[in-house]
Amino acid sequence: MPEILKAAGNTTADDIAARAAEILAAGGIIAYPTETFYGLGADAANERAVRRVYAVKGRNFHNPLSVIIGKEELLYGLVEEIPAPATLLMKSFWPGALTIVFKAAAGVSTLLTAGTGKIGVRISSHAAARAIAFRLGHPVTATSANISQAPECSTAEEVINQIGNKLDAVVDLGRTAGGLGSTIIDVTFHPAKILRPGVLTADTIAEIIPVAR
Repeated sequence: MPEILKAAGNTTADDIAARAAEILAAGGIIAYPTETFYGLGADAANERAVRRVYAVKGRNFHNPLSVIIGKEELLYGLVEEIPAPATLLMKSFWPGALTIVFKAAAGVSTLLTAGTGKIGVRISSHAAARAIAFRLGHPVTATSANISQAPECSTAEEVINQIGNKLDAVVDLGRTAGGLGSTIIDVTFHPAKILRPGVLTADTIAEIIPVAR
């Protein structure tokens, strides 16, 4: 069974984030809550850990992995450029359920980009997800914590039932909002192109930047 990290007794949210980051730094795999579903986290700078994420999910290596960062400064090491539309989106919707796809910097692992030359990034509006990434100081993988093609998980119990025996820890902070996942928008297109509809609608985004229809 994985280590369960939850608020109890004198354990604080900061304690939980610190322990989760410690596990990630050691190459571990965790499930953690986001503003939509539970995510499957590994240190995105650790290729061995990222390979474990693919194995846990039974995911094809041709599918890229998006990441969560704890502060905007980490974006600069991940992307080749930050186009003006991306800057507007970041100011309007980060932290939040918007994954922005950029041209990846030269050093970004192909395990994350799946050979596309692009990387999806967001700053989560969920305090724990953001704190864990901030504590780690590296991007954290942000794919949903479930077996590929199986239902996404809104509770720690659902995660444990599906993949608990493959994880090092589960951050249990109760039920997440569920519903739609994060919206994914690719700013390497002109105008930007929504790759996956989600929490933020095309109409909402189109109030900020032009969007391909």
